[in-house]
Amino acid sequence: MTTTTGIQQVAADPESPKPGALGGTGAAAIITDAPIPHPTMVKTFVAMMAREGRVLRRNLIGTFVRSVMQPLLFVFVFTYVMPKIGSGLFGGGVVRSNGTTFATILLPGLMASMLFMQGIMAVTFPLVMEFSWQRTIEDRALAPVPIRVLALQKIIAGAAQSFLGALIVIPIVLLVHAAGQSPQVNVTDWPLLAFILVCGSLLTASLGLLLGTLMDPRKMQMLFAAILLPATMLGCVYYPWSELRSIRWLQIAVLVNPMVYMSEGLRAVLTPQTGHLALWAILLVLVGGTALVGYFGTKAFTRRVLN
Repeated sequence: MTTTTGIQQVAADPESPKPGALGGTGAAAIITDAPIPHPTMVKTFVAMMAREGRVLRRNLIGTFVRSVMQPLLFVFVFTYVMPKIGSGLFGGGVVRSNGTTFATILLPGLMASMLFMQGIMAVTFPLVMEFSWQRTIEDRALAPVPIRVLALQKIIAGAAQSFLGALIVIPIVLLVHAAGQSPQVNVTDWPLLAFILVCGSLLTASLGLLLGTLMDPRKMQMLFAAILLPATMLGCVYYPWSELRSIRWLQIAVLVNPMVYMSEGLRAVLTPQTGHLALWAILLVLVGGTALVGYFGTKAFTRRVLN
């Protein structure tokens, strides 16, 4: 009887907390007194970048392996294995008359290759998934910022991965080589080196945004066959552009490849003794290409999100 009366008294008291309520009036006070969010463009942008950082940390091992394996294998084969077996095929193990080793030629080329591949893969593949089966792009579009800011955030996040991927190449080339095959690096202008790396990263990430927006998810294999492989093989990665003078038509044709300007730009500031394109042409294409591809990529991305 006493227990029943106690329950009835609790139920009759409208100010008493309900049994099982989380915190009773305390929870209500927390909800009532919670600060009103005041999102700004800067805060939202930083939050989106923080999300990208958390995703990258979860996939850190896979991203690191993807960034290291390609340059490591190329450097190991061309600057260690081939000199050891005494083969000069493809330039492996050859020291030119001016003392230039193949590792000297390979260093800026591999850095450009990593800029190109990491920038595209870091943006294109996640974007294709977000637009197709995941449909998570709709959640991003609800952020209190213009759609073009979301596009800019994706470009900067991809550029950061591209930039770091290029830096990983440096210790690999400096450490992995046979005796007498070390690269001769002579940085002539550190600010210019940083500028070329930043422009190259932004250019490839912008290209990744454009491709990820326009590509059909069912044809993703074409990305390697029609874009990444030809761009790498004809991007002056394994040879300077000046060495193509004996094949004049090819020397002119490869100038449509943005990787040529990244390779030659890095060659101009890292290994100028190997010869390179005119610096004004390199900077014109990198800066102009970044602005142009970024504009069309952002426009295409905005149109697809809104549609």
